[in-house]
Amino acid sequence: MNAKYICGSTHWTKCPAPDFPEYAFTGRSNVGKSSLINALTGIKKLAKISSSPGKTQIINHFLIEEEWFLTDLPGYGYAKAAKTSRLKWEEMVRDFLMRRVNLMTTFVLIDSRLEPQKIDLEFIDWCGQKQLPIAIIFTKADKCTKNELNHNIEQFRKKMSESWEEMPPQIVTSSEMRVGLDDVLAFIAETNRFWVRPERH
Repeated sequence: MNAKYICGSTHWTKCPAPDFPEYAFTGRSNVGKSSLINALTGIKKLAKISSSPGKTQIINHFLIEEEWFLTDLPGYGYAKAAKTSRLKWEEMVRDFLMRRVNLMTTFVLIDSRLEPQKIDLEFIDWCGQKQLPIAIIFTKADKCTKNELNHNIEQFRKKMSESWEEMPPQIVTSSEMRVGLDDVLAFIAETNRFWVRPERH
């Protein structure tokens, strides 16, 4: 896959011109976002993987196949980050999500090994309230048994159904075992069909 790094931005106004459909990836710190991006593109060090969570502090844009933007957003909820910088990241991400005119879908990554996390549910509900199109990607499916995986996903869906009438699309993935990657790419290819270039003002 042809993927190239375009730039890192600290504000949505500094992002590349919205000339391509865009797909943002976000999630709690250490959810496996960089691993998934690298697995999707087949380029090992495209997104930096760090043993210390909270590494992505800017909005990173990659252009895929000269056709669409893959956008690596800062992870949310990193406890060790200073509160001021955490709030700054959150504001930066929320501004980006609400104002980026070419954003087709935000992929919210959820660690499939865990019971439903309040911070994930709050972020997903916020996206729902703002009517932002999202899809949920359950990560690290190879790190738990099939029963645990099914149980955790079922619990998550149950929690979501308290505030969501209709569930957003969901894909189960494992970066290491390359599970679900084709489903993510197929979802993007399908969504790209609805792309209309925004008018320039």
